[in-house]
Order: sequence, then structure tokens, then C-alpha cells
Amino acid sequence: MKKYFSILVVVISFIPFSIKSYSQHYNTLAAQNDSLFPKSIPALLMSSNGSVIKTKKEWEKIRRPELEQLLENEIYGFVPVGNVNMSSKVIEQDDNALGGKAIRKQIKITFTNAENKMVSVALLLYLPKGLKKFPTFLGYNFNGNETIYPDPMIQSSPVLNGNNKQSGRDSLNWPVATIINAGCGVATMYYWEVAPDKEEFTTGIYPLFYKPNQVKPLPNEWGGLAAWAWGLSKAMDYLQSDKQVDAKRVIVLGHSRLGKAAIWAGAKDQRFAGVISSGSGAMGVSISKNKKGETLSAVIKRFPRWTAGNFKKYLNQDANLPFDQHMVVAMVAPRPIYISSASEDQWADPSHEYLSAYLTTEVYALYGYPKWSYQAPKIQEPIQGRVSQHIRDGKHDILPYDWNLFLTFAQRELK
Repeated sequence: MKKYFSILVVVISFIPFSIKSYSQHYNTLAAQNDSLFPKSIPALLMSSNGSVIKTKKEWEKIRRPELEQLLENEIYGFVPVGNVNMSSKVIEQDDNALGGKAIRKQIKITFTNAENKMVSVALLLYLPKGLKKFPTFLGYNFNGNETIYPDPMIQSSPVLNGNNKQSGRDSLNWPVATIINAGCGVATMYYWEVAPDKEEFTTGIYPLFYKPNQVKPLPNEWGGLAAWAWGLSKAMDYLQSDKQVDAKRVIVLGHSRLGKAAIWAGAKDQRFAGVISSGSGAMGVSISKNKKGETLSAVIKRFPRWTAGNFKKYLNQDANLPFDQHMVVAMVAPRPIYISSASEDQWADPSHEYLSAYLTTEVYALYGYPKWSYQAPKIQEPIQGRVSQHIRDGKHDILPYDWNLFLTFAQRELK
């Protein structure tokens, strides 16, 4: 295998070759690793006109813009053009939170359109006290801001999804004290406040962008994943305005469906210094072709609200896609990215998440980072680097084991 790759690098470096020969590169690997490596994966370093991308400049000027337009039009949908303004106000602040170790802020972010229709979202922020430069993790929570940590001062989120709002119920997934003690900040929002996770588009931020008589997004306009990604970028707008935040070290992260949104937010918005996607699976990190568990078609059937209307034409076409999720992951380059999943989470399919990470290192290699050699992923043996990845023993969740590795990753890559 090592001999094969060394020869391949020489060929790529000196001999322009066709789409057919580039596809043959993937198909050869598929033949050698048939159980894990599906055939006919769309090439990352081949432009739409058939030219091979050989430099980071060609990637940034040619291929990356092509992929962004393709993925927006066919999967996620474009953010509609609209006259929507954003304002923010700190409504609560404590400079001695967590026993004097942290600064807690609660910010009301309001979006207003030309007709004065408004939507407000609460951003909860904990910052390490006394530090000037530190990474901050930004991500959505599933059940409300008050559920991430048992702090009685956290203002209650609205009851939108009917879930239990008990204070601190999700603190295992959000180890706030551990994050602060590691010298990092954490910022979070309740994702339903931005866009409802149900098959209707009359609440959340969608109606602020509607034209007269419009009741849902157009076929090439955003679904839930792009709407949530947009919300993360708007939170980044606030973080850039807050002088107590090191806005050059903000990592966007998410788990499960929110991991799908985080990877698209990181791909679209290059202000994010890094990306962490946990257990995101289909329409997140995982390669769709030959995927186990949650497939592309399963997402279309069960969660049509997540993607653009255009995407529905790919129902039962998983094997014939002209794109795949490694293209989304590659758009994060050269910024650091961490991909995590769990051994029992076959719905997300850890082997295909690993495959996506492996293919992405082709693009990172243009920036001088090492390209991975292909091998079956191993449980509890993290791969640390600009592209980092681990498969944890256990089920679909985000746990202290994962966070310990995320903190190491942030401190190493954003030091």
C-alpha cells in the first residue's frame, strides 16, 4: 500500500490525467478495501471542466467555489436575500460566575425585517476569567440554555419542542466547568429558537425572508441545516463584537443533526477557526455511497425539512450522487477539523465518517499537512493532527471522553 501511494504522488505531481484515471485511483482503493471503500466517489481535486487541482491557490479560486455553489443549490439551499437586520444586547452578566473562575453573559440577539417582524434568540456565554487569548466553543444545544449547566441564573428558554427543561439535565454533554478550567470558553443557543425542527416553516427566522404570499422556502432555498448554520454565523457576528471574546479562536461544534449543521457552518463561514462534528453521519461527515444506517434517502424521507427542496430528486439515488459529504468537509481546509463518532453508532456509520476524513486529507496536503494512508479505523485510538478523528467505544452521544480530546485539539491547533 505504501509503495502504491508513493508512485501515485509522482504521477499526480508531473502528469495531468483525466477524470477517468482519477476515478480509477479511487476504484483501485475500493478494490483493495472492498468492505469499507465504496466505488465511484466524486473526485475532490478535479474541477468541473476536467482539470486537476494541484495547488492551494487553484483549490481556493476554482474548486472550492464550484463545490460551494453545487452543494448550496443541490443539498442545503441558499440563504434568501432579504432586508433583515440584527441587533444584540447583553441582558445579564456576572463577572464572578462558577465560583469566580468565569464570566457569564446572556445576550439577546434580535432579527428584524422591513415589516418589523422580529425573532429573538438567547446566546449563553461563559468565558475563562483573566485570559486574553483562548479558544471558545460555539454550538447549539438540544433542549434549552438552562439544560447545559445547573446554574440557577441561566434564563429559561421557551418551550418549543416539548422536552424537559430541567436545569442542568444535559450537563454531561456540556462540561462547562471542565471547559473553563481548561482555559476555554463556551457559547450556546437553543436551536429551535432559530428554526423549528418540524415540518413547517411559519416560525423561526424563515418568515422574515418571505416575499408576499410566500409560506415556505423556494426549492433552492435553505432547509433546517442551512438555517441553523446561518444562526451560528450570526452568533459569530456577535462574538466578533464582544471585546472579551477572542474571536480569532472560535470553534463551531455540534452533535448529531447539530453536527450536520456545524460542518456546513464551518464550510461556509471561514471566520470559524476550527470545526468539530460529533456523530453527524448522513448529510454531515459520512460518505453517502454504500452507507450503513442512516442513508441519504432516509434523511430525505424522514427529515425533508433539513435540506433544500431540490435535494428530494436524489431519493433512492445514493449510489449515483454527483457529490458527497467529503466535499463539505474539505471546504473547511486548511482550518483544523475534528470528527468523532461512537463504535455502536452504526446509524452514523463511523467507518464512512473515517473514509470522509481520509479523503479530505488530499486537500489538506495542498497546504502542507500530511495525507493519511488508508486503513480501517480503530476504536479508542484517536488520530491527532490538523484533521483529527476518533471512534469512541459506546453509543450515539457526546461525553467527557470526547470533550477531553476536543479540548486537547483546541489547545494544540489554536494555541
